[in-house]
Amino acid sequence: MLKLRPTLVAVSLALSIGTGHAASMPNAVVYSANEGDGSISAIELRTGAVSTTAISIVPHNVQISPDGQILLAVGSPKSGSKEQGGHGGHGQAEGGAKGLLLMDPEQPENVLEALPSGSHPAHVVTSQDGRYAYITNADNDILTVVDTQRKTVVAEVETGSYPHGLRLSPDGDELYIANVTDNSVSVIDTENLKEAARIHVGQAPVQVAYTPDGKYVYVSLRDENKVAIIDAETRKVVDRVSVGRNPIQLYAASDAKMYVANQGDAADPDDTVSVIDTNKRTVISTIVTGKGAHGLVASDDGEFMFVTNNVDNTVSAIDVGEEKVIATFSVGPNPNGITYRNVR
Repeated sequence: MLKLRPTLVAVSLALSIGTGHAASMPNAVVYSANEGDGSISAIELRTGAVSTTAISIVPHNVQISPDGQILLAVGSPKSGSKEQGGHGGHGQAEGGAKGLLLMDPEQPENVLEALPSGSHPAHVVTSQDGRYAYITNADNDILTVVDTQRKTVVAEVETGSYPHGLRLSPDGDELYIANVTDNSVSVIDTENLKEAARIHVGQAPVQVAYTPDGKYVYVSLRDENKVAIIDAETRKVVDRVSVGRNPIQLYAASDAKMYVANQGDAADPDDTVSVIDTNKRTVISTIVTGKGAHGLVASDDGEFMFVTNNVDNTVSAIDVGEEKVIATFSVGPNPNGITYRNVR
């Protein structure tokens, strides 16, 4: 086990959280990946306490394992870190940059493993059993598959151009990957680790999100200010919905509601989340969060949504029933990816 000295450890309370709302929050922790300084923030929802820990990579994305026992983070190693290695090409399996960290979620400074990730890791999700980490690599258009037990890359799967956000289907059989500069989504068969289909969706797809029943996949189209809706059975785009400016991540609160974070641009950051009624396929609410709304994750019961605001350096907590922000937490600089862990 590697134990990194947390050069940045900060503990703070939420900027605003009422005691009633704190009591109603689930017994859980939300983690943000802070690209501004290469750190992870952990938010204890019941107390509002936030701790921020420096790590050896500049994380773009974090993901909790299905059993809640491992916190995964991906990003480029910091200059001079032990995890820094060679870059470029497909030769990452046996000695490339170790941009995948497996951490103790209760003490993120305790790194259980630093593993190869490919040369430009963007997002990570795991297989349903947690054994395999699926990592998009944007600069060489591949999906890197890491066996976390064998501690090695076991496959590299070609995708469309500049793969970024990805999600696993509810049944675990497929991965949908947003290819930003290819204007497409790659469908990966997780059994044979091959691209089964490539679907044209629109301009600059950034992230995807399944409805919980697995019937539809929503895709953010950053440069169109829209969301494309794919029928997962036919693999065809069946509708498009206009949302806010420069939508980035999406996440379903339920089969009936899909949330979309609208980031805006550097000159004029947006601070909204669009709520789509998935039955009517229209926006039914727009929630003001913080500037640069980027990442999204829901609580396990779907009653709360959490949003990283990467310009304001905050995370907003949204009550899904009330469709309003009930708490705002100060985290590390430029938070992007976000994940949720129940405390059992």
